[in-house]
Amino acid sequence: QVQLVESGGGLVQAGGSLRLSCAASGSIFSIDQMGWYRQAPGKQRELVAVISSSGSTNYADSVKGRFTISRDNGKNTVYLQMNSLKPEDTAVYYCNLYVRTAPETWGYHPYWGQGTQVTVSS
Repeated sequence: QVQLVESGGGLVQAGGSLRLSCAASGSIFSIDQMGWYRQAPGKQRELVAVISSSGSTNYADSVKGRFTISRDNGKNTVYLQMNSLKPEDTAVYYCNLYVRTAPETWGYHPYWGQGTQVTVSS
């Protein structure tokens, strides 16, 4: 089993910063793409940012220029640096990792973190 542990969420004023982390452990051979999603009350989960195994990144237009996704392959960890936070960034943030669990297998499968609350006050 693969376990993902998220941390770094909390309450911050508009304009502030937070750094989220998501560390994977368990049956991990390799990890392909890593990403962050968020879900605000009454809304569906949406992509925030994703980073490929080669380091290519993609961001939602709403966070582009403010958020930075990065990864530490040695620690099986993905980060989301969030700057210039806005009240509309308030949501539960979930990490999403595609994991290959054994060298004998070829496919990658998605795993989700438990979610961490980010609240931005105005």
